[in-house]
Amino acid sequence: MADEKEREASEYIMADLHKRIKEAFEVFDHDVNNTVDVREVGTIIRSLGCSPTEGELHDFIAEIEEEEPTGYIRFEKFLPVMTKTLLERKYRPISEDILLRAFEVLDTAKRGFLTKDELIKYMTEEGEPFSQEEMEEMLSAAIDPESNSLNYREYVAMMVIDEN
Repeated sequence: MADEKEREASEYIMADLHKRIKEAFEVFDHDVNNTVDVREVGTIIRSLGCSPTEGELHDFIAEIEEEEPTGYIRFEKFLPVMTKTLLERKYRPISEDILLRAFEVLDTAKRGFLTKDELIKYMTEEGEPFSQEEMEEMLSAAIDPESNSLNYREYVAMMVIDEN
């Protein structure tokens, strides 16, 4: 009896997971033909609570792309790989405290904020640099137009995904 209940629970979890993946995919399936533009895959993955790096995203796409790349990804190839990714809890977002500590390291004067210029410098010259488009998107979301700076405590609290 316990095995039967576990199997039913597992089937329910998988059905719910597949439903969430299908709904996220369908948002970008503009032609309603079970395909999405390969450039939308990162947005779909992120909408499902994952935060892959550009390298991880490239590997993910390589795994689901057709032998001869068409520029489109088919749902039947996306579903099993995305399901496995979610079940294995891959590409999990960084926790709030780690993110805060990272900003604090950059804020050597311990002011509680970074200026727009400092942010641009760190995001384009260090680590995995932001593209121009990513930089503009972050600045529009993060920079307070009045102070021309980023209050990183407020930003981190807004950006962190609640896992519960």
